[in-house]
Amino acid sequence: MEENKLPTEESAIPDLRVDDNQETTELTGQLEDDTEVIKLAAELAEQKDKYLRLFAEFDNFKRRTAKERIDLIQTAGKETIVSLLEVIDDCDRAEKQMKTSDDMKLSLEGNLLVFNKLRTILQQKGLTAMESMHSDFDVEKHEAITEVDMGEALKGKVVDELEKGFYLNDKIIRFAKVVVGK
Repeated sequence: MEENKLPTEESAIPDLRVDDNQETTELTGQLEDDTEVIKLAAELAEQKDKYLRLFAEFDNFKRRTAKERIDLIQTAGKETIVSLLEVIDDCDRAEKQMKTSDDMKLSLEGNLLVFNKLRTILQQKGLTAMESMHSDFDVEKHEAITEVDMGEALKGKVVDELEKGFYLNDKIIRFAKVVVGK
């Protein structure tokens, strides 16, 4: 018969001894994982900060350009208006002269000078008149008001100009209103 062996104190206690190398490796692994997480969190915070700053900078850019655009629109014609003030002054002087003088020839010459000054200023600003008379009718430049029977020689040609067309820096700003021969 076997003897009932009672466990000894040494055999009853499980072996809790841990290999020191294994424990150090596990702790080092955990520390590496923790530092990696901290590093990634720091990178994420840095990228988030960069994104927020970039977004704020773009929002400021949009506001600034919108304000500049409004200012530009409000003062776009200022230079032209200032240069036309001289013509207005000339018109006022011509009107005063017409009221006090009976000499129609001098009044006509004065008015022609004012008109020429106006045309010169507008040409300096890029305005040019469209030459339409006796040219072929072009739907890209002309607006036909009516057609008149003028014979074969003037068929499809502009025979009269009711309103001149104008270019501003080579871009049409007003179509010529014309009468076309048929």
